[in-house]
Amino acid sequence: MSEVVIKGVDILNRIRKSEAKDNEVIKAMEEMKQAGVKVLRDEEWREHEGLMLKEGKVYMPKDEKLRTEIVRLYHDMPVEGHRGQWKMTELVMRNFWWLRVSREVKQYVEGCDACQRNKNCTQAPAGKLMPNSILEKPWSHISANFIMKLPLAQEYNSILVVVDRLTKIVHFIPTM
Repeated sequence: MSEVVIKGVDILNRIRKSEAKDNEVIKAMEEMKQAGVKVLRDEEWREHEGLMLKEGKVYMPKDEKLRTEIVRLYHDMPVEGHRGQWKMTELVMRNFWWLRVSREVKQYVEGCDACQRNKNCTQAPAGKLMPNSILEKPWSHISANFIMKLPLAQEYNSILVVVDRLTKIVHFIPTM
Protein backbone atom coordinates (compact mmCIF):
# COMPACT_ATOMS: atom_id res chain seq x y z
CA MET A 1 0.00 0.00 0.00
CA SER A 2 1.42 3.37 -0.97
CA GLU A 3 1.74 6.20 1.52
CA VAL A 4 -1.36 8.37 1.71
CA VAL A 5 -0.26 11.99 1.75
CA ILE A 6 -2.96 14.66 1.88
CA LYS A 7 -1.88 18.31 1.60
CA GLY A 8 1.67 17.44 2.62
CA VAL A 9 0.59 15.74 5.86
CA ASP A 10 1.80 12.15 6.27
CA ILE A 11 -1.36 10.76 7.83
CA LEU A 12 -0.26 7.14 7.89
CA ASN A 13 2.84 7.82 10.03
CA ARG A 14 0.68 9.78 12.46
CA ILE A 15 -1.77 6.86 12.64
CA ARG A 16 1.11 4.46 13.33
CA LYS A 17 2.42 6.70 16.12
CA SER A 18 -1.00 7.43 17.65
CA GLU A 19 -1.33 6.40 21.30
CA ALA A 20 -5.14 6.30 21.31
CA LYS A 21 -5.54 2.75 20.04
CA ASP A 22 -8.71 0.70 20.40
CA ASN A 23 -8.10 -2.11 22.92
CA GLU A 24 -9.88 -4.70 20.78
CA VAL A 25 -7.77 -3.82 17.73
CA ILE A 26 -4.54 -3.91 19.79
CA LYS A 27 -5.52 -7.34 21.11
CA ALA A 28 -6.28 -8.59 17.61
CA MET A 29 -2.95 -7.22 16.29
CA GLU A 30 -1.02 -8.90 19.11
CA GLU A 31 -2.77 -12.22 18.50
CA MET A 32 -2.01 -11.93 14.79
CA LYS A 33 1.69 -11.24 15.50
CA GLN A 34 1.92 -14.14 17.98
CA ALA A 35 0.28 -16.53 15.56
CA GLY A 36 2.32 -15.21 12.63
CA VAL A 37 -0.87 -14.46 10.71
CA LYS A 38 -1.14 -11.51 8.32
CA VAL A 39 -4.84 -11.89 7.51
CA LEU A 40 -7.82 -12.30 9.89
CA ARG A 41 -11.42 -13.35 9.05
CA ASP A 42 -11.31 -13.90 5.27
CA GLU A 43 -9.45 -10.71 4.31
CA GLU A 44 -11.69 -8.51 6.50
CA TRP A 45 -8.85 -7.52 8.84
CA ARG A 46 -5.17 -7.50 7.96
CA GLU A 47 -1.98 -5.89 9.23
CA HIS A 48 0.18 -4.05 6.68
CA GLU A 49 3.30 -1.99 7.47
CA GLY A 50 2.19 -1.34 11.05
CA LEU A 51 -1.37 -0.37 10.09
CA MET A 52 -4.57 -2.30 10.63
CA LEU A 53 -6.67 -2.50 7.47
CA LYS A 54 -10.36 -3.32 7.50
CA GLU A 55 -11.47 -4.45 4.05
CA GLY A 56 -8.50 -2.61 2.53
CA LYS A 57 -9.20 0.66 4.35
CA VAL A 58 -6.94 2.08 7.06
CA TYR A 59 -8.47 1.58 10.50
CA MET A 60 -8.34 4.88 12.43
CA PRO A 61 -7.48 4.76 16.13
CA LYS A 62 -9.65 6.50 18.73
CA ASP A 63 -7.75 9.76 18.29
CA GLU A 64 -10.46 12.41 17.90
CA LYS A 65 -8.02 15.08 16.71
CA LEU A 66 -6.64 12.82 14.01
CA ARG A 67 -10.11 11.72 12.88
CA THR A 68 -11.32 15.33 12.75
CA GLU A 69 -8.21 16.34 10.80
CA ILE A 70 -8.87 13.64 8.19
CA VAL A 71 -12.48 14.78 7.80
CA ARG A 72 -11.32 18.41 7.62
CA LEU A 73 -8.70 17.64 4.97
CA TYR A 74 -11.27 15.89 2.77
CA HIS A 75 -13.99 18.45 3.48
CA ASP A 76 -11.96 21.62 2.97
CA MET A 77 -10.26 20.57 -0.29
CA PRO A 78 -10.82 23.18 -3.03
CA VAL A 79 -11.77 20.56 -5.63
CA GLU A 80 -13.96 18.08 -3.70
CA GLY A 81 -14.80 20.00 -0.54
CA HIS A 82 -18.14 21.20 0.86
CA ARG A 83 -20.12 18.48 -0.92
CA GLY A 84 -22.48 17.59 1.91
CA GLN A 85 -22.68 14.79 4.43
CA TRP A 86 -23.09 11.76 2.15
CA LYS A 87 -20.44 12.71 -0.39
CA MET A 88 -17.99 13.51 2.41
CA THR A 89 -18.67 10.15 4.07
CA GLU A 90 -17.99 8.39 0.78
CA LEU A 91 -14.74 10.32 0.24
CA VAL A 92 -13.43 9.58 3.74
CA MET A 93 -14.44 5.92 3.57
CA ARG A 94 -12.55 5.35 0.32
CA ASN A 95 -9.32 5.19 2.36
CA PHE A 96 -10.23 5.17 6.07
CA TRP A 97 -12.61 3.33 8.38
CA TRP A 98 -13.67 3.69 12.02
CA LEU A 99 -16.83 3.10 13.99
CA ARG A 100 -19.49 5.76 13.43
CA VAL A 101 -17.54 7.54 10.67
CA SER A 102 -20.77 8.85 9.12
CA ARG A 103 -21.87 10.36 12.45
CA GLU A 104 -18.60 12.27 12.82
CA VAL A 105 -18.72 13.48 9.21
CA LYS A 106 -22.34 14.62 9.72
CA GLN A 107 -21.39 16.60 12.83
CA TYR A 108 -18.49 18.23 10.99
CA VAL A 109 -20.63 19.17 7.97
CA GLU A 110 -23.44 20.51 10.21
CA GLY A 111 -20.86 22.72 11.94
CA CYS A 112 -19.46 24.10 8.68
CA ASP A 113 -20.68 27.65 8.10
CA ALA A 114 -20.10 27.53 4.33
CA CYS A 115 -22.10 24.30 3.98
CA GLN A 116 -25.01 25.68 5.98
CA ARG A 117 -25.10 28.92 3.98
CA ASN A 118 -25.01 27.13 0.62
CA LYS A 119 -27.51 24.41 1.46
CA ASN A 120 -30.26 23.92 -1.11
CA CYS A 121 -33.73 25.09 -0.13
CA THR A 122 -36.12 22.14 -0.24
CA GLN A 123 -39.34 24.14 0.08
CA ALA A 124 -41.43 25.22 -2.89
CA PRO A 125 -41.53 28.97 -3.65
CA ALA A 126 -44.21 30.77 -1.68
CA GLY A 127 -45.85 32.34 -4.72
CA LYS A 128 -46.95 35.90 -5.34
CA LEU A 129 -48.59 37.87 -2.59
CA MET A 130 -52.11 38.91 -3.44
CA PRO A 131 -53.67 41.90 -1.68
CA ASN A 132 -57.06 41.49 -0.06
CA SER A 133 -59.96 42.78 -2.09
CA ILE A 134 -61.44 46.12 -1.03
CA LEU A 135 -64.86 45.57 0.50
CA GLU A 136 -67.69 47.79 -0.71
CA LYS A 137 -70.64 47.03 1.56
CA PRO A 138 -71.03 45.77 5.14
CA TRP A 139 -71.82 42.12 5.86
CA SER A 140 -70.64 40.93 2.44
CA HIS A 141 -67.65 39.16 4.07
CA ILE A 142 -67.95 37.74 7.57
CA SER A 143 -66.04 35.44 9.87
CA ALA A 144 -67.62 33.09 12.40
CA ASN A 145 -66.25 31.19 15.37
CA PHE A 146 -67.57 29.32 18.40
CA ILE A 147 -66.64 29.86 22.03
CA MET A 148 -67.42 26.51 23.59
CA LYS A 149 -67.42 24.61 26.91
CA LEU A 150 -68.71 27.55 28.89
CA PRO A 151 -70.58 27.10 32.17
CA LEU A 152 -74.32 26.60 31.66
CA ALA A 153 -76.23 29.92 31.68
CA GLN A 154 -79.93 30.04 30.85
CA GLU A 155 -79.57 26.63 29.17
CA TYR A 156 -76.72 27.83 26.85
CA ASN A 157 -73.14 26.63 27.06
CA SER A 158 -71.50 28.18 23.95
CA ILE A 159 -71.50 31.41 21.93
CA LEU A 160 -71.39 31.90 18.16
CA VAL A 161 -69.31 34.98 17.32
CA VAL A 162 -69.97 36.58 13.92
CA VAL A 163 -67.75 39.50 12.77
CA ASP A 164 -68.16 41.77 9.75
CA ARG A 165 -64.79 42.29 8.01
CA LEU A 166 -65.52 45.83 6.82
CA THR A 167 -67.06 47.48 9.91
CA LYS A 168 -65.77 45.05 12.58
CA ILE A 169 -69.25 44.89 14.06
CA VAL A 170 -69.64 41.79 16.21
CA HIS A 171 -72.74 39.74 17.01
CA PHE A 172 -72.68 37.24 19.91
CA ILE A 173 -75.34 34.54 19.57
CA PRO A 174 -75.86 32.11 22.48
CA THR A 175 -76.10 28.45 21.43
CA MET A 176 -76.33 24.99 22.97
